[in-house]
Amino acid sequence: MSQYGHPHYPQGQAAPPYPQPSAPGGGLPYPQAPGLPYPVAPGQPAYPGYTPYPQYGYSSASYPGQPNHQSPSRGQAPYPAPGQAPYPASGQAPYPAPGQASFPAAGQTRPPAPGQAPNPASGQAPYPATGQAPYPASGQAPYPAPGQTPYPAAGQAPYPAPGNVSQGLGPYPPQTQPQGQGPYPAPGQSAYPPQGQTQGQANYQPRGPAPYPGQGQTLVQGYPGPPGSTNSTMAAGAAGVNRPGADQFKSRVEIQLECKNLLNKDLLSKSDPCAVLYMMRGGRWEEYGRTENIKNNLNPKFNKTFVINYFFEEVQKLLIAVYDIDNATPQLTDDDFLGQLETTLGQLVSNTPFTAKLFLKNGRPAGQGTITIRTEEIKEGTESTLLTFRASKLDKKDFFGKSDPYLEIHRAALDGSWQMVHKTEVIKNNLNPSWRPFQLSLQKLCGGNRLQKIKIDCYDWDNDGSHDFIGTCTTTFEEMSRAATQEVTWPCINPASKAKKKSYTNSGTIHLTSCKIVKEYTFLDFVTSGMQINFTVGIDFTASNGNPSQSTSLHYINPHSPNEYMAAIKTVGEVCQDYDSDKLFPALGFGARIPPKMEISHEFALNFNLQNPYCQGIDGILQAYYNCIQQVQLYGPTNAAPIIHHVARFAAQAQREEGSKGAHAYFILLMLTDGVLSDMSNTKSAIVEASKLPMSLIIVGVGQADFSDMEILDGDDGVLRAANGEPAKRDIVQFVPFRDFKHSSPVELARHVLAEVPKQVTDYYKMRGLQPMAKPT
Repeated sequence: MSQYGHPHYPQGQAAPPYPQPSAPGGGLPYPQAPGLPYPVAPGQPAYPGYTPYPQYGYSSASYPGQPNHQSPSRGQAPYPAPGQAPYPASGQAPYPAPGQASFPAAGQTRPPAPGQAPNPASGQAPYPATGQAPYPASGQAPYPAPGQTPYPAAGQAPYPAPGNVSQGLGPYPPQTQPQGQGPYPAPGQSAYPPQGQTQGQANYQPRGPAPYPGQGQTLVQGYPGPPGSTNSTMAAGAAGVNRPGADQFKSRVEIQLECKNLLNKDLLSKSDPCAVLYMMRGGRWEEYGRTENIKNNLNPKFNKTFVINYFFEEVQKLLIAVYDIDNATPQLTDDDFLGQLETTLGQLVSNTPFTAKLFLKNGRPAGQGTITIRTEEIKEGTESTLLTFRASKLDKKDFFGKSDPYLEIHRAALDGSWQMVHKTEVIKNNLNPSWRPFQLSLQKLCGGNRLQKIKIDCYDWDNDGSHDFIGTCTTTFEEMSRAATQEVTWPCINPASKAKKKSYTNSGTIHLTSCKIVKEYTFLDFVTSGMQINFTVGIDFTASNGNPSQSTSLHYINPHSPNEYMAAIKTVGEVCQDYDSDKLFPALGFGARIPPKMEISHEFALNFNLQNPYCQGIDGILQAYYNCIQQVQLYGPTNAAPIIHHVARFAAQAQREEGSKGAHAYFILLMLTDGVLSDMSNTKSAIVEASKLPMSLIIVGVGQADFSDMEILDGDDGVLRAANGEPAKRDIVQFVPFRDFKHSSPVELARHVLAEVPKQVTDYYKMRGLQPMAKPT
């Protein structure tokens, strides 16, 4: 449902995406009007004043400054007649006459080159004629004739008979045809079951039938498996990304890493390691994720884990590489390489914990470095716990000040080791700290077993990475849950101090002040209960994109292939549109001078009607973009904050309505830009404000610019802060350069930029304490 339904933007006034040929500005699918790069009619000039391809002997005002110039006929310069240089006549070198040289006459075989065997005619060995084995004729198995199963004849369902497209005879109905007429059925008809009807009823088939096969079944032709899988089963669950039908039979595995005896690449301190996980896709390694960066530590235990879909029937190749990160750049080419290990997910799950040597890229051991990988199947649960800790009278560990304490929460692993599941923030210079509340699923905290041992370690943080151990305690979630009614405390014990001093009691006290059980809801819980995704596009029209009339411009309209802006809009939009009921999408632009006064604007509608900026479907957005690029003047600067504020206003309105409507609306802004933003400070502030709202921001970098500064907006490497220091409430930004996916399947781009959206949705409603809306009975 579109966000412009309140009085500011009347609902349902979107113009059809494809104007009729008689409408001002064009016809299907590209408008044709004087001055545009497509001629009005054959033989008429494409650009006012000249015709680039004159007809032979045709007289027209073709060339500026030469009215009534006679276009040359064939044989006149610059068009020579056949046989004149540089075009030889038929039979002259290098073009032989039929039957000569390399072009044999009909029925003759091509003469072989010297030393080569002759080329046999069709039907002669080794090439059998059509209908002979191994190539059956049409109608012979395994290729049925048209009309035979499984390929219906033209006119049979589901393929309508040929007809005039504009009359709606097939396969696409006219633009005026209402929903419910073929081939687009109304809700409840054909492929779309009535609201409330569950999957597996009526026209929604249960898992298994085409085009979504069951586990182990191969896909029908036209539905390829994911990159890196065999060709292929639907099962391929690379990178934890959900695929159609896959949720019903996938297993998910959590991976945790720790290293020992890493190479030391720093002269005055120790290495600052970060582990990077790669997955094999389409025959090449693609980065899946990175752990946190741990300072000054050759024996790191990484807190950040990876969750991967696991499929028994597929070899899922993994590569884990460890780097010494000493700068803020996202690329790894300028960081020191500490070693790597190539393995498979099957090997890891069957040998956990799995310990192996790290190797250099030349295959030699990376010193004494080793890596230990622990895997555990995630058993889906619906509960998590919200915990609030404090401590009192902790030991003083710093000579010139008090301790800087933080907590590490560990759970007992199956092999008897301790696995870290959470690390709190550091409280500076305080022996009586109170840490921020944090939430963990019961699966992660204790494997769903409330009697499983849990260890709480307290450390004094030091800048050089040599954190001082203060003390520890052990408990269970069963005991922790008592904090739901009253505070629970444990003595913080340092075994070394206890062994030295007979009078030792403890190194302080750890208090669990609150423990609340929270029911977890999934993204699909909110979607199936009626939450709508409102999709908006924002496009950069600044001059740095280049003159749109030139092929070097990022806004150049190539009739044979979409530019990067169009490709990104189509790829991301086609996913988002499935979650919007009316398919009306606002499309906005920034950084251009717009008609009628040609004034600079950083917040204008592509149809130049800001009160009604709707486009019908993704094709409607592309049509509006095409029309807009013909009329605006690219200008600048590259200010993104106005459009973020624009969408945030509607997200704020939806938030105010949550009291009566519940979790009913979420907003996604897809912003496409060719360079670094001019208003970075204002953009950060706008994002921090938007992080409080039901809103996500996807930024796609177009072109070859240096986007390293844009990575700052993506909160993966730390909490984004506004100019006044206010932190973002949650991470709502995903940034990707389009060039990284230019030669990949469009599906890969959509998976990458939208992978974080479901969690962003659930995190928002969790922050607001909202449950999915009650489903209608």
